[in-house]
Amino acid sequence: MTTFLMVLLAVVLAFGGLASFSLAMARRIEKAVPPQGGFLDLDGERLHVLDKGAGRPVVLIHGLSGQMGNFTHSLVGRLCGDFRVVAFDCPGSGYSTRSTNAPAGVRAQAATLAKAIRVLKLERPVIVGHSLGGAVALAIALDHPDCAGAVALISPATHPMSAPPALFRGLAIRSPALRRLVAWTLATPAGLLAGNWTIRQVFAPEPAPADFATAGGGLLALRPCNVYASSSDMMAAMGRRDEIENFTGRYGSLQMPVGMLFGRSDPILDYREQGEAMKLKLPSLDLEIVDGGHMLPITQPDICAAFIRRMAAKVGEPAAKSTLSP
Repeated sequence: MTTFLMVLLAVVLAFGGLASFSLAMARRIEKAVPPQGGFLDLDGERLHVLDKGAGRPVVLIHGLSGQMGNFTHSLVGRLCGDFRVVAFDCPGSGYSTRSTNAPAGVRAQAATLAKAIRVLKLERPVIVGHSLGGAVALAIALDHPDCAGAVALISPATHPMSAPPALFRGLAIRSPALRRLVAWTLATPAGLLAGNWTIRQVFAPEPAPADFATAGGGLLALRPCNVYASSSDMMAAMGRRDEIENFTGRYGSLQMPVGMLFGRSDPILDYREQGEAMKLKLPSLDLEIVDGGHMLPITQPDICAAFIRRMAAKVGEPAAKSTLSP
């Protein structure tokens, strides 16, 4: 056997071993973090949905590499006594599916969730979006205003960025084929090795809860299918900057109440670039800056719950007219 063939065989065996390990770990993760809700079949896909409580609907949309556990860890229990709380795993995230050829852009995700809102007959819900989920929430408000009675943004992405946040640069894989290869071989073992460090960075400067990996669903982000979806989501957001750029010119047209809660020490998204910049385009924005980092739904659940209640109380109020020229 030639040296080339020996090296090739060694590479194939190595990647095969990594793929087997990743598949085995995905199964262990699913046993440790099972689905929390039910499933909604929609256009050939399955959305994982938690529907709890009664009253004014509140829809929860998580961010990049997240899933509904980001909300169920601490926030849902504080809301479901007074609201009908509906938390989604976004398409491709958590236990929701997304076909290989389905688009991963913000507007595509918003269209899917808007359709789910209509199917579930959620009348004028408060749309809560965290991180990249904030961009999805804004896309729902702009493109599907019948599906949003108010918008409550928590540490949101509202403006395009020239580069991904440092913590997520490992997901910047342009080639779908390479993205799939990395997701099914290297990503899971690398994620397990760096897990504690990554969680500390996500929660900085606040401490991460000890049970975030399981109760907060953090482990699900390490499954190969979720790694692939997260990379696709980020590349779509970065590659289609014109989508979010288009949003910024439309913020002044929003007719429903819009609020924003941001951590002053957020290491992932800057409150000045994403919060104060939106306030300039939408003067009626209810902007609240608090001490804290990026993961406010878990680290500051009482403040988040109070913020959502404040926005829910505004449903039915017209937004203040923008002072910007059309």
